[in-house]
Amino acid sequence: MEQKLNPTLVYVLAILGLLCCCFGGLGFILAGIAFFIAQSKLKEAKLNPENYDHSSIKAMDTAKIVALVILIINILYLIMTIYRISTVGWDEIMRQSQEMMEQMQNQ
Repeated sequence: MEQKLNPTLVYVLAILGLLCCCFGGLGFILAGIAFFIAQSKLKEAKLNPENYDHSSIKAMDTAKIVALVILIINILYLIMTIYRISTVGWDEIMRQSQEMMEQMQNQ
C-alpha cells in the first residue's frame, strides 16, 4: 500500500510566512519550518520510493519550492530591514511611519 505525502501543512506555513514578511522579514521562521518539513518528508520518500505515491512526491516537491521561494523573499526583506535600521535609524523609521499614518487618516 502506497502512502501519500500531504503538502498542506507546508503550504499553510509557507503562506503564513509570506504574510509575516510584512513584519520585517520575520516570516523566515515559518517559511524555514515549512522548507524543513518538506525536505525531511522528501528525504524519507526518496529512501523508500516504492512506499510512496509518485504524484504526492511531486506535490511535496512543489510545496518545497514554494517554501524555498518564500524563505528567500523573507530573508532578503529581513536583510533590507536590518540595513535600513542600521543606516537610517529606528527613530527616523518610526517618524516616517507616523507621518504616513497621519496622511492616511487625513485622506
